[in-house]
Amino acid sequence: MPDLPFVRPRKPLEGCRLALVTTGGIHLPSQPRFDIDDPSGDPSYREIPTGATALTWTHAYYRPDEGTDLDAVLPLRTMAGLAAEGIVGELNGRHFSFMGAIHDPAPLAEETAPEVARKLVGDGVDVALLTPS
Repeated sequence: MPDLPFVRPRKPLEGCRLALVTTGGIHLPSQPRFDIDDPSGDPSYREIPTGATALTWTHAYYRPDEGTDLDAVLPLRTMAGLAAEGIVGELNGRHFSFMGAIHDPAPLAEETAPEVARKLVGDGVDVALLTPS
C-alpha cells in the first residue's frame, strides 16, 4: 500500500462536517457485541448515530463500571458542544466504531475500512476525528 500524504483540510474547521471514528469497541446496546474471542481480531464496525445517548462497549481490556463516561473514547457530547459553539461546522449523522487489537489487519484494510471511508465520503464528511482506545 503506498504512503499517503498528510492532507490539510480545504476549509476552516468551523465550516467542516466532522465524523468520529474510534477503535474503542463502542456500540449501541441493541447492536451485536464485537467478537473479542476471534484470535485474528474482529474487523467489523458499528454505526453510531449522532443522537445516541445509550452506549456500551465490548473490550477485552476494559471493564467499565456503571456510569463510565464513554464520551472519553467517542466524544459525541463534546463534539456536539463544539458544533453548537461554532468551533466545528456540524457533526455527521453517523459515526463509526471498530475494535482495537486486530491482529490480522488484512480484512480491515481491504474491506471494512474502505467501506467506512466510502460512507464518510458519501456523507460529505470533511474531517474524521480518530480516537484510539
